[in-house]
Amino acid sequence: AIRSGGCGRCPGMAEAAGDAGPGPELAAVIGATVPTGFEQTAAEEVREKLGSASRISRDRGKIYFEVPARSLPQVHRLRSVDNLFVVVQEFKDYQFEEKKEDALKHLEDLVKKLPWTDPLKVWELNNSLKKKKTKRKKHNLQSPASREKLSDGGEEGGADQNTTNGQEDCAQNPVAVEPTSGQDAETPQGETSRNGVEEEEDNEQPDVAVGVQAGSERGTQAGASEAGAGEAKVLRFRVTCNRAGDKHSFTSNEAARDFGGAVQEHFQWKADMTNFDVEVLLNIHNNEVVVGIALTEESLHRRNITHFGPTTLRSTLAYGMLRLCDPQPTDIIVDPMCGTGAIPIE
Repeated sequence: AIRSGGCGRCPGMAEAAGDAGPGPELAAVIGATVPTGFEQTAAEEVREKLGSASRISRDRGKIYFEVPARSLPQVHRLRSVDNLFVVVQEFKDYQFEEKKEDALKHLEDLVKKLPWTDPLKVWELNNSLKKKKTKRKKHNLQSPASREKLSDGGEEGGADQNTTNGQEDCAQNPVAVEPTSGQDAETPQGETSRNGVEEEEDNEQPDVAVGVQAGSERGTQAGASEAGAGEAKVLRFRVTCNRAGDKHSFTSNEAARDFGGAVQEHFQWKADMTNFDVEVLLNIHNNEVVVGIALTEESLHRRNITHFGPTTLRSTLAYGMLRLCDPQPTDIIVDPMCGTGAIPIE
């Protein structure tokens, strides 16, 4: 049996308990971003393939469902979801302070109170699955005969975590927005999140990923503590904030910066905007706050098509359309002007 050891601040900190009985199975609340308007379609797929009920978020384009951690491979094979993250904690009615300094201080203090242990175990398990998949793909390339065997196992391509340089998620847009009521006016630093959903609301703030500056006070403290600890592997992280609403006294940039600083102090991780191991998500929609850890590096809609033209339909959208059509084995589907074949492939 395994029980969490020590303070539970760092992943992998577990110790054997020989006298303890079998513990409860590790479960995870998974958040998934889906094409806006297809939330119900995605929820039906989750119920059909995983047997789990889904809750559709008030923040459009997201659903949440609970599954045992051993079901992660099946979660990655879902056809209607773009990005996945494990929920650390959700606050449905978070009361923000009116003063910006107080509101940001409360977000900082929140880091120490969050139940990080189980979500980090799920993140570690997800990483081990990705490593196995990478090895399997390499073996596939070396052995053409084995390719047919793997293709019999279903939609393995649905979980591909393609990290080819130069390929960015089509949902990502450059973060340059005009000031509107309730919207962050400055151009945030860093990349937009891979876990964002395209929105058209005036008060929607694009995802902002913020790392702590290396020369900052927190960065200096973390560097000193890392040198003293002599750890073999210090995890690199970034915090991505997605904020929507017009009643917040702070910007996404400021929330990600201060929350990220607290995460760095709590775990003694190293902030890195581009080559990160862990992406911590801070999703704020009016008074709803969700903290999560990303499980996908890029959108799962890239599972089949390697080159996207200017009019290529995303695989998740094509799947949602076809699921609504409910095609039967004897039906004939005609797709004139099929382009790169997104609909026929699905």
